[in-house]
Amino acid sequence: MNELLQNLTRLQALEFGEIKEKNAKATIVELRGKIPQQILGHYDRLVAKGKKGVAAVRNQVCTGCHMRVPIGVVATLMHDTDIQLCESCGRYLYLSESTGTKAPEETARRKPARKVRTSKNSSPMVSTPPPAMPLALNELGPGKMQPGLRPISA
Repeated sequence: MNELLQNLTRLQALEFGEIKEKNAKATIVELRGKIPQQILGHYDRLVAKGKKGVAAVRNQVCTGCHMRVPIGVVATLMHDTDIQLCESCGRYLYLSESTGTKAPEETARRKPARKVRTSKNSSPMVSTPPPAMPLALNELGPGKMQPGLRPISA
């Protein structure tokens, strides 16, 4: 994680009381001096709304809004070339420490094998064909039709 995001996360932790320090106010002033005004302004707007300004990305999901982050944003965060915003909530994103570069097959969980269902009685289930429907004209005779059936035109 680059220095700017480290400063932002530390500032957030101090302002929200996640980290207890003796000289917290002095550290906050020092960190605010290191962060550019545009980024600090965006961060302050989020904090004024009652939101945190920085969120971690875990398993391609923003931990602030729980929405999936595009793979391009995750790749940029992995390369540490630029800072990124969440498209959904607007928070600054960083990769959490638990996000590694493991192969997908290492992180994927296997589903348990599916159990074969058996019926309560031991007799096998056999499907029977539906009963044959009589044709309207042939079996009932001329002029005698069942309700809902129409005659077949030749």
